Amino acid sequence: MSRKESDFNMNDIAALTARIDKLEHELAIQQDIQKVRCLQYTYGYFIDKSQYNEVVDLFADDGDVWFLGGIYRGKAGVRRLYIERFQKNFTEGHNGPRYGWLLDHPQLQFVIDVAPDRRTAQARGRSTMQAGLHQTAEGNQRAWWEGGIYENEYVRENDVWKIKALRYYPFWHGTFAEGWQKTPIDFVPMSKVCYPQDPLGPDELINPQPRLWPATDTVPFHYPHPVTGQPIVLDNSRAREGFK
Repeated sequence: MSRKESDFNMNDIAALTARIDKLEHELAIQQDIQKVRCLQYTYGYFIDKSQYNEVVDLFADDGDVWFLGGIYRGKAGVRRLYIERFQKNFTEGHNGPRYGWLLDHPQLQFVIDVAPDRRTAQARGRSTMQAGLHQTAEGNQRAWWEGGIYENEYVRENDVWKIKALRYYPFWHGTFAEGWQKTPIDFVPMSKVCYPQDPLGPDELINPQPRLWPATDTVPFHYPHPVTGQPIVLDNSRAREGFK
């Protein structure tokens, strides 16, 4: 074999190796996207049936939850929200469904982006929820609609994807009887007091505080415009103009 042929073969092998490495990396990214999607969808299934212990296990040790104007930090904060607040209020301390309690919580329209180093990911999605307590069940019998946006972060630890920050922004609520058109202003109040002053409160308040429908604020996108590649510019200047 001539030197020219040997150089050609070495260059060819190097090019093929680089191509295989690139394809393997792209495949790994797609596999990560699927794992993150499965993680988030599983969160929805757990919430549906009030499996709050399992929800807590989905979070990284330094994970956060953003909910109703407050930030619950670390596993202690996550447990305070899901176990001490939701589990006690919704299922009377039971980890699982109770008679008559509905919390249908589908996860929809997720756009997932994994970082090139495959250590972190971000996702934007939404939930449209039907919830309430049947008239034959004990407790505050009610029924309501709810919709919200997620802008979440995830982290891969020891090849296992976990929730790093679950940022849920409830957008609208409405009673089942009258719908969202007649939703009372501030139908669900935002957090005002932090832990430990409020034993079930968040560790920090979100600033500025979000507002519910009829406010129409757009939650910032974590990704750029998919065609132009430019940041998605928001104009929320009219989103709250009807409030007195």
